[in-house]
Amino acid sequence: MLDDTKQRLLSTAGQIFADKGFEAASIREICQHAEANIAAVHYHFGDKKQLYVAAVRVAQCSQSDEMPFPDWPAEMPAAQRLRAFVGTMFARMLSADRPKWHLQLMLRELSYPTEACEAIVRDYIRPMADALRTILVELLPADMPEHERWQVGFSIVGQVLFYYVHQPIIRLLIGDEAYSRLTIDTLADHVTRFSLAALGQPVPCGVSP
Repeated sequence: MLDDTKQRLLSTAGQIFADKGFEAASIREICQHAEANIAAVHYHFGDKKQLYVAAVRVAQCSQSDEMPFPDWPAEMPAAQRLRAFVGTMFARMLSADRPKWHLQLMLRELSYPTEACEAIVRDYIRPMADALRTILVELLPADMPEHERWQVGFSIVGQVLFYYVHQPIIRLLIGDEAYSRLTIDTLADHVTRFSLAALGQPVPCGVSP
């Protein structure tokens, strides 16, 4: 568990960085809102840049430790593993406990990438991509070029990201009642069915029609 002061600094900094961006945010303001002294930033993070990197890492990776990808049995079919992968992604991104600043900060970082982007690709996104790749190796033709395998993976992940990034737009388009029916299981089943159909693969048992 994080030290209470460190946790307050991370949460407060994440919100302020999300609202104002890295340049406009000040250590003084962050410390005032976090009820911490400036020395605490230097002690826990070193400087403002490293505090920002830590906040971006929390925004992207905070759910991965609480919701790791399942330990798939060796005999589990690739299509079922794909459903488990997609379900875990949705559970991480659409968690009710996830603060709004997580998405705000990530959208800022993706618009104006910093060294924090390299850190999250290395520590979070690449391991996730590797997990998906092991599934797609079994679902895709053996002679498919590597760049096309990446494109297939991006297309699957892109479907999940749409429901994360565009939640307000989806709600406005389909209405609150229909939006309330978009549960994590419903969305995971849909993306799995859609992706397997595009790959010419049968839908496994347990994935709702």
